[in-house]
Amino acid sequence: MPVSTSDETGLILRHTFSPLDNTRLGHLCGPMDEHLRAIEAVLPVTVTRRQGAFRIEGAKRDAEAVLGLLETLYERAKKPIPADTLQLALDDLRRAARPAPAPRAAAAAAEPGPAGEADIVLHTRRADLTGRTPNQVQYLRQILSHDITFGIGPAGTGKTFLAVACAVDALERSGVQRIILTRPAVEAGERLGFLPGDLTQKVDPYLRPLYDALYDLMGFDRVTKAFEKGLLEVAPLAFMRGRTLNHAFVILDEAQNTTPEQMKMFLTRIGFGSKAVVNGDVSQIDLPRGMPSGLIDAAEVLKKVNGIAMTRFTSGDVVRHPLVARIVQAYEARGPRQAGAAEARE
Repeated sequence: MPVSTSDETGLILRHTFSPLDNTRLGHLCGPMDEHLRAIEAVLPVTVTRRQGAFRIEGAKRDAEAVLGLLETLYERAKKPIPADTLQLALDDLRRAARPAPAPRAAAAAAEPGPAGEADIVLHTRRADLTGRTPNQVQYLRQILSHDITFGIGPAGTGKTFLAVACAVDALERSGVQRIILTRPAVEAGERLGFLPGDLTQKVDPYLRPLYDALYDLMGFDRVTKAFEKGLLEVAPLAFMRGRTLNHAFVILDEAQNTTPEQMKMFLTRIGFGSKAVVNGDVSQIDLPRGMPSGLIDAAEVLKKVNGIAMTRFTSGDVVRHPLVARIVQAYEARGPRQAGAAEARE
């Protein structure tokens, strides 16, 4: 049991792991205690140790959150702690130490979604997959309960990955007969020129993020077999015209690079027994200057349409490297007017 004392500076927790395992202790702290320094960079606490005895000094809420993290990581520290595991744990630590939301907001966040599931469990290869922020949980619930869902927000917020996870889950449960992944073939400010190969080889560079998510959630062998059986289809958006997609889970990624006409075309492809998820980041539009984004247009036109859900992510939902969240915040702080002025000068 941890021993705690209080003084003018706040709470001081002292804790010794028992039984003490020096291998786990080394993995927990990292080389030169770099994991402890990473914790101190997240919260205003001081973490010191002497052999297996830890001292955590800071505000009560922060100190207790750090102690809980150390105990969790110690249990996982039979092997060196991967960087991504540590980063996700630090993200959870940051959120756990935030001030509690207002009563009405807290009740809304705790309320089960229309699907009647307080805890969302998705059938994928990633058993630990779940929403890590309130917006991600809301996004998952909306996908499960609506036929068309929009996810709008910056990079790293899990829009594509969680949508693909829901699609894989629906296929595993036989809720749909196939998964269709699509995105506009628009280059990110570059001109790649002629690409050799057949159609699949030409569009693969644009669709690679979708393949990566599938491999992570299903495994390479299962993805390959699913393509052979026609259970999975990946295609550029232009190939959706004229089709009616029945009993399918359809994901449109990078939707900020659609035109309003393309967006309307895609949304009207949805058939019986199908779900559609539309994702995009309106701060990264690669369309020619002056051409309106179909995602921005759809968000305005469809905001009051019954049966369509929209989740807007923020930099607080970023679950990549902590610098990604800071980069997003810096660009958001600059504002669209300054960004437009910068582009005009170039």
